[in-house]
Amino acid sequence: MKSTLSINTQDKATTTNLMALFIVCFAGNMFGGVVSTLMSVYLPVVVKELRGGQSDAQLNDISGYINSIFIFGWAAGGFLWGVISDKTGRKASLLLSIACFGIFTLLTGFMNSWWCVVVCRFLSGVGTGGLLVVSFTLISEVWPEKNRAIVTGILSISVPVGIFSAGMISYLVSSWREGFMIGIIPIAIAVAGYWVITESELWLNDRSDRSSLPTVESRLFHSENLAALATGSVIFGTMLIGMWAIFSWTPTWIQSLLATDAHKEGGISMMFLGMGGLTGGFFSGWLVNLVGLRRSLVASFVVCIALSFVLFKTNSSFSVIIYPEIAVIALFFGVSQGVLSLYIPLLFHTSIRASATGFCFNIGRVFTGLAVLTVGVLVTALGGYSNALFIFSLIFIIGLLAVVLIKNIQPATQHTKQMETDGTY
Repeated sequence: MKSTLSINTQDKATTTNLMALFIVCFAGNMFGGVVSTLMSVYLPVVVKELRGGQSDAQLNDISGYINSIFIFGWAAGGFLWGVISDKTGRKASLLLSIACFGIFTLLTGFMNSWWCVVVCRFLSGVGTGGLLVVSFTLISEVWPEKNRAIVTGILSISVPVGIFSAGMISYLVSSWREGFMIGIIPIAIAVAGYWVITESELWLNDRSDRSSLPTVESRLFHSENLAALATGSVIFGTMLIGMWAIFSWTPTWIQSLLATDAHKEGGISMMFLGMGGLTGGFFSGWLVNLVGLRRSLVASFVVCIALSFVLFKTNSSFSVIIYPEIAVIALFFGVSQGVLSLYIPLLFHTSIRASATGFCFNIGRVFTGLAVLTVGVLVTALGGYSNALFIFSLIFIIGLLAVVLIKNIQPATQHTKQMETDGTY
């Protein structure tokens, strides 16, 4: 009797800890999404207030610095916090990364020079990028195998929810300085998280062997890990590059089809992209449980390739059929992000998992920032946005080949057992 009560009590405590962890991770990433977009909606007002009297060209240059520096901070944070997490623990890194972007978001609202805003945005990006890596790593280690895919899929929509919320904040709060006071909330989440979440037992167990192992950095690029690093980087990077090219340039492509001001149609297309992505991410875990990791990834790449052809090569003029086509491709973008957020951390041993996940997530992000810029060049060279975006979408074929040709992509249940047994790819 006592034994049964003890087991039930322990199960309830475990469930409570897991739910607390999920809430902290989801809320933290959601506000990371808010922070990533908030400057964009206030940017014209911010630049004019801090650098009034400058020419339009100078104001555009400053706006470019402020916008782009966050992306580079995001990538740097993904690498940095991954290494810190492997060395010092998941819990501390998770909470400090949330506090990092909360503090520097709050400070942004007090800055009186544009270069101080640039510094704050970079450091906000460092925190946001780190949180994304550490949260998915921690969930992959502590969540029960049965529901891990579903929880990871739901967590993957937290950033898009935050991006949507940033628009609501800008609508309700006219002052940009007051808008950036939102940084108080992630700081409070980090403080509360200290009391309600626990450290990963996998990381704690692995820590006892650290003294006999080389440093995280040297082991990360050891020959035994190179295949997994290449696999994760290629699969995640190709989907990310194609996805952001389409997200970034679809409204402009629609306007080129209409040859008129298509602000309304462009806005509707972004709504379909956003809702499709959210839906796909939410249900990605159920898809993984139903058909497995490999088939889910194959389906994502095949649909993205097929719909890219349909979208950009069969629509020579604007039609409302474009909207459901956009929704379907976005749906599988969302699926891919949920599946890859589950899959990539499971490629690596506990001792380098966060570092390696950060590398795979963010090496593609660096190339994405550079690659998407070339779409404008392709438009001129290839004779229009339709041709340019279709050529760009062919990068999905590389990701598909990686999934098909690499034979040791396994369902999460099998791979987790193998990983925890011997740490190999």
